[in-house]
Amino acid sequence: MLYHLLVELTDYVSVFNVSRYITFRALAALLTALGMSFLLSPWFIRKLKSKQIGQQVRNDGPESHFSKAGTPTMGGGLILFATLLPALLWMDWRNPLLWYVSTITFIYGLIGFLDDYLKVSKKNTKGLSGKLKLLGQFGAAGGACTLYYLQTGNGELHFPFFKALTFDLGWLYVPFGMFVIVGASNAVNLTDGLDGLAIGPVMTTASTFAILSYVAGHIKIAEYLQIPFLSGAGELAIFCTCLVGAGMGFLWYNTYPAQVFMGDVGSLPLGGALGAIAVFTKNEIILAIVGGVFVMEALSVITQVASFKMTGKRVFRMAPIHHHFELKGWPEPKVIVRFWIISIILAIVGLMSLKLR
Repeated sequence: MLYHLLVELTDYVSVFNVSRYITFRALAALLTALGMSFLLSPWFIRKLKSKQIGQQVRNDGPESHFSKAGTPTMGGGLILFATLLPALLWMDWRNPLLWYVSTITFIYGLIGFLDDYLKVSKKNTKGLSGKLKLLGQFGAAGGACTLYYLQTGNGELHFPFFKALTFDLGWLYVPFGMFVIVGASNAVNLTDGLDGLAIGPVMTTASTFAILSYVAGHIKIAEYLQIPFLSGAGELAIFCTCLVGAGMGFLWYNTYPAQVFMGDVGSLPLGGALGAIAVFTKNEIILAIVGGVFVMEALSVITQVASFKMTGKRVFRMAPIHHHFELKGWPEPKVIVRFWIISIILAIVGLMSLKLR
């Protein structure tokens, strides 16, 4: 919207020509998202408190979490708003990738909202059934991946650190892309268990994908780095910076001790957005590297459940794994900051793949 308006005004005011550059719009979108998230959060938190929308805490969780019961939740609704609106303002509406990612993000936000609403209204931690959540997630991801494949015919899977290692999955790329998006969404959801734990790696991963999206959509840089050029992918760098900006504003109030939690209305769409961006920029495997914290959290749950069902024994004191370290005596801030550090290291490794080929 704003992008198209400024482009039209370029003929009259030459300074508006900067709006043609993705780098300028990415930074402008970041500041817009940051401003919206930071300034609206106090009002939003007050509204959540007035509606008595408080966190429900599991009875079998760590005892240190019992005091968090009643803390305003569903703060992810503001993250969602502060991401999608700036993206629509600063991105090129003619780019179909904008609509694929935005639609997935919005629908996953609706699924998360329903889940949170049921938890709050029924005063329990069950929420929406797992089958219904997965049905909605796979449905949205499947629709977007199918449209993308029909439009581009691009079913290639690229491996980082190798120049020519590529597999054409054909139509199988659609279910593969669905799995990546749904998996990323639920992995972020599992990570969201401590104050600021999930939003930190989300911002790190989004920052990394802002760079990866930009270089994939820039024909000269892509040719120089010997990576696949993807027309239109550069616009997704703007969506990534919106995620970073909205996350920064939210973290100000979500950092330990949190004044507000994001809830599923935040974690599900944030993970879904990262997964969608990875799929549409052909960086699915790099997502597993850069988002290694999310992978680790998801694998800890899978391992714990599988071990208990097969042997009756637990591998971790509690899953997801951040609870394991809590029960070992690590203070919550120590767990959070160390996971952030791991996320930053993995982001650097992911960016190294651009040159190490």
